[in-house]
Amino acid sequence: MKRPFIFTRPYWFRFSKIADQQIHGGDWADAQPAAIRHNLKWFWFDGVLSSASENIIITYLALYVLALGASSAQIGWLSSLSSLSATIMLIPGALLVERIGRRKQIILLSGGVAARLVILLLVVTPWCFAGAGVVSIAIAFAVLRDGLNNLSLPAWVSLTADIVPLSWRGRYFGLRNIYMSIAGMASILVVGEIITRSDKPLGYQVALALAFGVGMLSTYSYAHLREIRQPSISRSAKQSAVSPLGILRALWASPVLLAVSLTSALWNFSLNIAGPFFNVYMVQHLFATPTMVGFLSIVSSLSGLPAQRILGPLADRWGPRRIMMVTGFIIPVLPFSWLFINAPWQIIPVNLLGGFIWGGYSLAVFNLLLELTPQELRARTTALYQVIVSVSLAAGAALGGVLVTQSGFKAVFLASAIGRFIAAVLFARFVTLQKPSVDIESPVA
Repeated sequence: MKRPFIFTRPYWFRFSKIADQQIHGGDWADAQPAAIRHNLKWFWFDGVLSSASENIIITYLALYVLALGASSAQIGWLSSLSSLSATIMLIPGALLVERIGRRKQIILLSGGVAARLVILLLVVTPWCFAGAGVVSIAIAFAVLRDGLNNLSLPAWVSLTADIVPLSWRGRYFGLRNIYMSIAGMASILVVGEIITRSDKPLGYQVALALAFGVGMLSTYSYAHLREIRQPSISRSAKQSAVSPLGILRALWASPVLLAVSLTSALWNFSLNIAGPFFNVYMVQHLFATPTMVGFLSIVSSLSGLPAQRILGPLADRWGPRRIMMVTGFIIPVLPFSWLFINAPWQIIPVNLLGGFIWGGYSLAVFNLLLELTPQELRARTTALYQVIVSVSLAAGAALGGVLVTQSGFKAVFLASAIGRFIAAVLFARFVTLQKPSVDIESPVA
């Protein structure tokens, strides 16, 4: 029997090559050593599976806690405490990298295994605890999960910078982010239907159980990476890492990174004034179902796909700063638009614009951080930057919780829009780059 034409060798070879290029990020990867291509492939799988898992948690965790009986103020505290956990865990995470090394092992043990096991604790929380305390227990587990993830974050950023060559990060991450968005959309849609068709909170428990399973597949993929050798750190640098003053000095040594950190503090403070409350507003005031919440999240992800394809290569040509400036002045329009929304369908055009703009902004800010942080001290400076951001997020969520209780949701949306605009103006004024960084290739262990 003759085989279908697609399974004949020329066609199958062509299909395999296209698939391989998609995983690696394009034709440019063919010129890279085999070890780099190996890492790019497994990093791609890790990103896609992690996105499917995390999108479930990001979209539905707050609604799960709400279904357990939480108030709007408690949802604000959930976001605030999760951000504070980053403040507590990021610096120890950076010190682990500098003292012990073994970045991949830190990531796997803390973020890959321990943090995902906590998801199972969230699943069984309603069965093991009862009464008013169940909300506090669920919040505690959610904060613990974020803390474990943040403990591994400095190692993850440091290793990621060595995995993906600088000159092609925009293209690789742009293409990778497209597939991550597709995986996230699929998981949100499926899980939203499960929750809508199930009793509460059982549907949310099933959703988190699925997030755990897919997340462990992500951990399995990350375990296949071949770790890059960590650049040696001088004895004086190690000693300064122990001192808080020494850590601050590392940031102060780079005026541009300092300006990015301070403007990011105001930006993220403003974001989180409203960030925890969009989905809560949809459910409580617009009477949206979990399926509708998931659909609106998918709308954002869909519009983010062309952003990755268009703005990824553009970021390599323009540089991440210019992308952040353009998108940063548009983003404040998004929360301002919520002042005029009276039905869930009206959110669709807002999310279409927001998905595209945020897709470009998120890609650019990550690439800018990798470009500005010195290689041998990347874990330390990244941790300090994230501490500044996390404190700002916590303060923003706390203020948002007070505002939503005393003045309502629309006051929260307006305050967030004003703060974002001011932060964008300050970024454009004070963040200037003199010249692009030079990519430094690291040998594979």
